[in-house]
Amino acid sequence: MKHWLAGILLSAFLSLSYAQSHGYLPKREFPKTDFDDISIDLNTILPGGPPRDGIPAIDNPKFVSIEDSFEWLGDQEPVVSFFDADDARAYPLQVLMYHEIVNDTVNGKPVSVTFCPLCNASIVFDRIVEGEVLDFGTTGRLRKSDLIMYDRQSETWWQQFTGKGIIGKYNTVKLKQLPSQIVSFETFRQAFPKGKVLSRDTGFSRPYGRNPYSGYDKIDNIPFLYRGDLDDRLPAMERVLSLGNDNAESMLIPLSILKNHPIINTTYSKTPVAIIASTSANSALDKSTISDSRMVPAAAAFHSEVNGQKLTLIQDGDRVIDTETGSEWNAFGQAIKGKLKGQVMKQIDRGVHFAFAWLAFEPDSHIFKTE
Repeated sequence: MKHWLAGILLSAFLSLSYAQSHGYLPKREFPKTDFDDISIDLNTILPGGPPRDGIPAIDNPKFVSIEDSFEWLGDQEPVVSFFDADDARAYPLQVLMYHEIVNDTVNGKPVSVTFCPLCNASIVFDRIVEGEVLDFGTTGRLRKSDLIMYDRQSETWWQQFTGKGIIGKYNTVKLKQLPSQIVSFETFRQAFPKGKVLSRDTGFSRPYGRNPYSGYDKIDNIPFLYRGDLDDRLPAMERVLSLGNDNAESMLIPLSILKNHPIINTTYSKTPVAIIASTSANSALDKSTISDSRMVPAAAAFHSEVNGQKLTLIQDGDRVIDTETGSEWNAFGQAIKGKLKGQVMKQIDRGVHFAFAWLAFEPDSHIFKTE
């Protein structure tokens, strides 16, 4: 076991033992937090090892051009892709791995790009809440193995996986999730040649490009610092694409299915859906060097109705086309050639994360199976 991980485990164990024996609440560490306003069981919160902001968020992100990224970012390395209109940005997981939160403004909109390595959870949030722009940091705590964030304005604690406030002023308030994807740098730059890439000039010295969780995503592993039963319907570390809304139970599509069926046309909550998993990227949680890691599918789901016409997507060699017009589509649901060129399908999924996390927070999720 790596020395750093052994140290975190020991620190977490000692902190947990102290907390359990002394009924500890970190009121000195979080003086603004209203610990009387709470919606979860405090016993489900575990220390992750580092203290508040021990994993430092990036508050003033710097960006470089596609061309200036070639020297240090491999074509197949995973990035979180987020765009608003013509402002497209890539956040390499080799950087997010060591910071977990980037407080950014994209096309004039304040957003937080978050990544919890333990759940493989990359989620982008609108950081305007009740008219106030919030800046997020890390509490150093975990719940169900997932990052607990806090905002610096009210010091409310937020569950990263669900986007819900769990302790403090904004308890039970839910952050708005914005569509994003983990894709390869190559996939991003082909779609957005003028896009921006989060720089490694962060103000911190970290071994960017190295994976401190080497071997973590082996399919038979168990999640780190997870308390509770694991759902046995899927291996804990199986990656799944999730569809979900407030009116229907979530539907999980295992990426093991998408390896053999990269295009799936289905229906979710009476909505026609096209799932595109025709590209792939290095895993960020496999080898100690991310660029040496195995490839995993990059997947997203889209509302497959455009201008009132329901489309059926198929794989045609290296292309993804619709059978109705023969138009070609990319990984972002954009028509890049053909009759529908310029049209965009609405992304409707909630991301690709580890199965154990989805099932821990949404145990009633339906598991998609091919016929």
